Amino acid sequence: MAKAKGIKLIANNKKAYHDYFIEDTYEAGIALAGTEVKSLRMGKCSIKEAYVQINHGEVFVNGMHISPYEKGNIFNKDPLRVRKLLLHRSEIRKLESKLKEKGLTLVPLQVYFKNSLVKVEVGLARGKKLYDKRQDIAKKDQRREAEREFKVRNL
Repeated sequence: MAKAKGIKLIANNKKAYHDYFIEDTYEAGIALAGTEVKSLRMGKCSIKEAYVQINHGEVFVNGMHISPYEKGNIFNKDPLRVRKLLLHRSEIRKLESKLKEKGLTLVPLQVYFKNSLVKVEVGLARGKKLYDKRQDIAKKDQRREAEREFKVRNL
């Protein structure tokens, strides 16, 4: 995602890019409590183990960990509670129809502030096989090696 005005990245899911081919992305709002937003402003969020489900026409993110706010006392919510994602009904219907295909899933890719609102980038993903992961690692190593050689030659 390009660095646009008013966007501050909170959490990135690098594991999702390693484990899945991302076919399409959607930007969704998220329903949060006040202390959760304060904790996000401090950057205390993890989406490594998170996944997205659609139940009865509503989209929920499970396994997203937002650490409790230190000064929040009784107003703190459970760090791993299920949180509702805010998408248009047409987008939800489109996602539901695509998820019926075998091998497709929804994963959260990024959590960020867009102006003053918390947004979650959700990706429609297809799982990678082990040999796909090995090919990606080999390509990354080749690219890194070529950059290193180029840097040495130009010094």
